Amino acid sequence: MWLFLKNLFFTVLVPGFVVGWMPLVFLLRRARLPAAWTAQHYAALPLLLAGVALYLACVWLFGAHGRGTPAPVDPPRKLVMRGPYRWVRNPMYLAVLLFVLGEAVFFLSLTVLLYTVCLASAFQVFVMLIEEPGLQRRYGAMYSDYCNVTSRWFPRPPKPRLETAAPFNPGR
Repeated sequence: MWLFLKNLFFTVLVPGFVVGWMPLVFLLRRARLPAAWTAQHYAALPLLLAGVALYLACVWLFGAHGRGTPAPVDPPRKLVMRGPYRWVRNPMYLAVLLFVLGEAVFFLSLTVLLYTVCLASAFQVFVMLIEEPGLQRRYGAMYSDYCNVTSRWFPRPPKPRLETAAPFNPGR
């Protein structure tokens, strides 16, 4: 139950800010929900739903299989390489980008579209400079093997996974 609450707290705080407050409150101050939906709203719906579904699947895997959260202060104890993580190394970031792109389409907002591009750039910098070096230190050869068979950003069918043994740690 505690792990669920930590994941819920992170989801409300970080992605809630990135996909909720920033686009809807700060960038779209005058945006209103439409009285009647048009083609643009229906075109945005698959992006929004895919973003939510993918994010929830990733958080579930972090909790159920990794025994941790997406928060850097409480990362998964085990490397998660299943589900969407078999197709791409960063599906959680892709989920957020899909949702924000859906908001840009829903509101036909160039501002939110530019925000999506800036967000994607920030994710790239964060992943390359902070997240991947940290994962390399934490998981060693397992993570290197995972990187060799799984794309960073562009989903592709899973390749056969290499079976690298977890590092020996007598304190576990």
